[in-house]
Amino acid sequence: MMNERFAVTGMTCAACSAHVEKAAASVKGVHKVSVNLLMNSMIVEYEEPATRQAICAAVEAAGYGAAAADEGQQDKGREAFEDHETPRLRRRLIASLCLLLPLMYVSMGHLMWGWYVPAAFAENPWAIALYQLLLTGLVMVINQRFFVSGFAGLLHRAPNMDTLVALGSGAAFVYSTAVMFRMGSYMGEGSGEMAFHCLHDMYYESAAMILTLITVGKMLEAYSKGKTTDAVKSLMDLAPKTAHVIRDGVEITISADEVMLGDTFLVKPGESIPVDGEVLEGESAVDESALTGESLPVDKGIGMRVSAATINQNGALMCRATRVGKDTTLQQIIEMVENAVATKAPIAQIADRVSGVFVPVVITLAVITGIIWLAAGASTGKALSYAISVLVISCPCSLGLATPVAIMVGNGMGARHGILFKNATALEQAGKVDFVVLDKTGTVTEGKPKVTDICAAGGTDDGELLRIAAALESKSEHPLARAVCEYAEAEGIAIPGAADFRALPGWGVECSVAGQTAVGGNAALAAERGFMTEPLRKQGEKLAEEGKTPLFFALGDRALGMIAVADVVKPDSKQAIAEIQNMGIQVVMLTGDNRRTAQAIGSQVGLTAIVADVLPGDKESVVRRLSEYGRTAMVGDGINDAPALTRADVGIAIGAGADVALDAADIVLMQSGLTDVSAAVRLSRQVLRNIHENLFWTFFYNCIGIPLAAGILVPIMGLSLNPMFAAAAMSLSSFCVVTNALRLNLFRVRDAKRDRRRQMVPMPEFIEGFQEIEQAKMPECKEEKNMVKVLDVEGMMCAHCQAHVQKALEGVAGVTQVTVSLEEKQAKVTMETEVADDVLAAAVTEAGYQVTGCRAQ
Repeated sequence: MMNERFAVTGMTCAACSAHVEKAAASVKGVHKVSVNLLMNSMIVEYEEPATRQAICAAVEAAGYGAAAADEGQQDKGREAFEDHETPRLRRRLIASLCLLLPLMYVSMGHLMWGWYVPAAFAENPWAIALYQLLLTGLVMVINQRFFVSGFAGLLHRAPNMDTLVALGSGAAFVYSTAVMFRMGSYMGEGSGEMAFHCLHDMYYESAAMILTLITVGKMLEAYSKGKTTDAVKSLMDLAPKTAHVIRDGVEITISADEVMLGDTFLVKPGESIPVDGEVLEGESAVDESALTGESLPVDKGIGMRVSAATINQNGALMCRATRVGKDTTLQQIIEMVENAVATKAPIAQIADRVSGVFVPVVITLAVITGIIWLAAGASTGKALSYAISVLVISCPCSLGLATPVAIMVGNGMGARHGILFKNATALEQAGKVDFVVLDKTGTVTEGKPKVTDICAAGGTDDGELLRIAAALESKSEHPLARAVCEYAEAEGIAIPGAADFRALPGWGVECSVAGQTAVGGNAALAAERGFMTEPLRKQGEKLAEEGKTPLFFALGDRALGMIAVADVVKPDSKQAIAEIQNMGIQVVMLTGDNRRTAQAIGSQVGLTAIVADVLPGDKESVVRRLSEYGRTAMVGDGINDAPALTRADVGIAIGAGADVALDAADIVLMQSGLTDVSAAVRLSRQVLRNIHENLFWTFFYNCIGIPLAAGILVPIMGLSLNPMFAAAAMSLSSFCVVTNALRLNLFRVRDAKRDRRRQMVPMPEFIEGFQEIEQAKMPECKEEKNMVKVLDVEGMMCAHCQAHVQKALEGVAGVTQVTVSLEEKQAKVTMETEVADDVLAAAVTEAGYQVTGCRAQ
């Protein structure tokens, strides 16, 4: 079984992608076809007797182009993802407008409202007609792609939106040209009045206007398509360009692409790490937010792993390259995003779904109309006039505008409120979601630790506690220490100098302040040093249950008190979640934190559906599984969220997050507030309602207008509709559609009073525990050959420590999976081969923590 990607050319709408998929699926041996209109590609799963050549031939027979995307094509780099279509359409639009305006001045301004033209020109109807013919012909030449694609689709029995444009514009042009010849005969007969009358039967301006308006929609569509590839481009831009490599004892600067496996490279403070590696010398804090999405820097020392595109904050690091090129973590994330984009099923637009039926029906009705009038004894000219009236009045202008105009106004409304929709699909789908998945850190919470509680011991005031605590933590680079220092500075506390600073790995810190020994750290350190009091212990346990990290401080032999630090909930999170739930949408919180912390945050915002202890690479798996139960929206901010954002039906990125996450998402919330999620859903539902109104009007108009144009009232009331009035009716139809869409400007995006509650989709049972997902996804994990050991670990005091222990154990040969519980102070290690207890313990001890027990499970 082969799974191969093909590049497809010639697709212009969702109907095209459906025809391509049908053509490829018809090849014997093809099991699955996934066509992506945005990426102009398809992924085909096939086996013999199907071949590359057979699949490409089938697509070409359907009127499109196809070629296997070989390795060389996939590695063209950033250039392959650039948007080249939008500039071309913009040039077409500008050229069309330059010709349309003078055409409209004469055809509408002069002939209908008497606007000035030179006398010699005004008195010569043939000159006016020739002027319109030339300008319209030029507009048609500029926009010839509509005719090539439209009639090609018609010849292959696969009509699309371009077919509607070509038929409407072409019919108006042909009819007007026929009238022009009739004008010539009148002029030859010397009947100037009849010749001038013929000018009012010409619809050259309609042909040009149709092409120009549809070009506007096409340009907006191409722009949206181009933006969807920004995710991959931004990921590529993250990759460092240069590296400082040590070769033959000399430091040289080379391209990051030239770094080889095993090379020793130097990373200076403030620089990005060029490739994945292992630290050989030095200590520093590394900002891994580009990969993990978490804002807290991670301390790095000898033997620890570093990843490409992360930033070295302080201290120089000497590292050995362990993964280069396509094997780096960054490149793997890029590949994951590309695959997620390529495998997402295209969502057909409403107008494209109906156009496949609408066009054949209109053509059939036009032919039938002409035949009936000929059979009734009408002249050929009159029968043709009725047939053309049917085509002109059913012009696709209103059908083509029904969706894009509403989406355009909706996008403008969203932009004014800080809600940016990347494409029309996102705007439509946001209102249809059944589940909203929220990443905790940086989405529900601020993503940055802050001081939440200060509990001074008896005989000590808050000021003294803060003063000594800040003096202790001022020498530490730990994120919790920085939170304490920032809070003290904000309170205007004068921080005294500290001497003899010493870090106590896994415990805390100590130093000398004013000649006395000051100590600060976790509960274990307080108990070991003997300054833990019963009130402080109880208060610390209470705060820990709320998901906070208590830090205890003492000066000499006197307990000063406790300061609690936590990642606090955003002010609007609770309100936003309530609004989303009131719309009939299930809300799930996804986090890599332990369950106790996650449940504490959930209780603050009114959430019970929580998936905790999720590794960064598993977020996409959770979203994919949840999508099986209903349409899913993912809300996140880090690059590690990018695969999940892309996999979701609707990806929503917080504005304060990493740029790549913003580009991988379909919707960006510029103000970083969760209430904008409910606002986006609310706006989407209103736009959908508006689109349905537009489409109803379009089809209602056609159901009434086409029979009138066909002359159904002539035998009854003697009323007929010539092509001129048919074109006017078409313009009125478009005007009504645009006017209705403009009503969206009056919609109150953040007014929750009129929200309509839909029937909620039941919450899937697997949400109760992520392990069930893993078991369903990888049943082979249950095999007994995988050994599991549980280690009791002392010294962990926050998520930062938890990550240290996990990474230390993951680096042991034979270990396949590690789950660290901060709450239970345990590490669960899964091994494919037997690993000695002392080897596991040594890895944890080297990371700065203590193993007090190890047992098989």
